[in-house]
Amino acid sequence: MQLQSIVTTPATVGSAISDEEAGALARTTVNLFKAWNLTDLEACILLGGMSARTWARWKEGGIGRIDRDLRTRMAHLMGIHKGLRYLFTEPARGYAWIRKPNATFGGQSALDLMLRGEISDLAAMREWLDAERGAW
Repeated sequence: MQLQSIVTTPATVGSAISDEEAGALARTTVNLFKAWNLTDLEACILLGGMSARTWARWKEGGIGRIDRDLRTRMAHLMGIHKGLRYLFTEPARGYAWIRKPNATFGGQSALDLMLRGEISDLAAMREWLDAERGAW
């Protein structure tokens, strides 16, 4: 019996989100923040301390280079949006929910928790919503 050699393929190193996907995420994030009625300051905090000037450019469609941290933040924000869309059949209710005080969060709103500014805060909110909707 002759053994067959196994050919391995090295893992590629790089971002899981392509530049094109990141650009689409950025445009979608601008629209999501409009739906959530965020202030410019709130938007900049959720995006990791983005400068007001960069945020203004984004709103005008001028999306520049997007680093890994920002890609991760936007991916979590889209996951949060998706979770809310599953939980609330009426989109306006989901958009309003992020500002409503919640007993589960000690009387704070989801937005209050996310505005602490850490990626882990966004990840935790996404995980909480996934658990609420019964995601795997």
